[in-house]
Amino acid sequence: MSFPLHIVVAINPAASFSRRRDVGPRVVAALDRAGHRVTGLSASGFEALRVDVQAALVQEVDVLVVVGGDGMVSLGTNLLAGTRRPLAIVPCGTGNDLARGLGIPVDDTDAAIRHLLDALSRPPRAIDAARVHRGDTTIWFAGVLSAGFDAVVNERANRMRRPRGKSRYTLAMLLVLATFRPIAYRLTVDGNQHRVRAMLVSVANNASIGGGMRIAPRAVLDDGFLDLFIVSPLSRVGLLRVFPKVFSGTHTTLPQVEITRCRSIRIEADRVVAYADGERVGTLPVQIDVVPGALLVHA
Repeated sequence: MSFPLHIVVAINPAASFSRRRDVGPRVVAALDRAGHRVTGLSASGFEALRVDVQAALVQEVDVLVVVGGDGMVSLGTNLLAGTRRPLAIVPCGTGNDLARGLGIPVDDTDAAIRHLLDALSRPPRAIDAARVHRGDTTIWFAGVLSAGFDAVVNERANRMRRPRGKSRYTLAMLLVLATFRPIAYRLTVDGNQHRVRAMLVSVANNASIGGGMRIAPRAVLDDGFLDLFIVSPLSRVGLLRVFPKVFSGTHTTLPQVEITRCRSIRIEADRVVAYADGERVGTLPVQIDVVPGALLVHA
């Protein structure tokens, strides 16, 4: 890739509940000082920003840089997966899980910008992405799709205005836990059909979700497989005991936890909503297939 590059920088001004508004302008300034041709884009709403970025990519653009959290990564993934145009990430959101999986600094903006500048001087890396079919709709994710307890928590948290930050998800989890019951799933895994009752079913391309919860600690971004994560029915107390172990990845030895590597999975259940990389997909069923090397990333 020749220098200087034409780079579109998509900025989420609401990342980390608008506490990181300085990061986008710093990224644009650093790229400009490095001699690149930079187009910075920001908008008041996520959908408006997506439309603006999509329009900008009609031009000869070398790289799309997203500034924000996993929602911005989802935006970039859905615009670039299956193309040969690379994505780069400067994380400043609440979760930042794909950035974490790619080894990008997530708690130090200066280090993340240095990482970006260095990565742009090297060829991009190809990682897998998962293609999701839901009815007539197709979306992509590079991290994790959730369809169970954690997705219900996400749905509840998105309806809450307070508190802000990660504590909102903790409160949502406690509220959901009070009434949550195991779900009856119908799964088709690499052509084999199963019926299971479970607290949650997730499909992971990346190791973590929710800001470092290592639900699939052995997941590899470029191995051509997805990790199917299932938690069998647990009591409320049992589920609360599992969650702290997820942050360290030590939950995989528990008898209620099952992780299976697969390339294709169909998930069916009644009145269950799926989320992919933190963004709402919609109610099940969904068909998920891994596409090896579908996404180029500068990391």
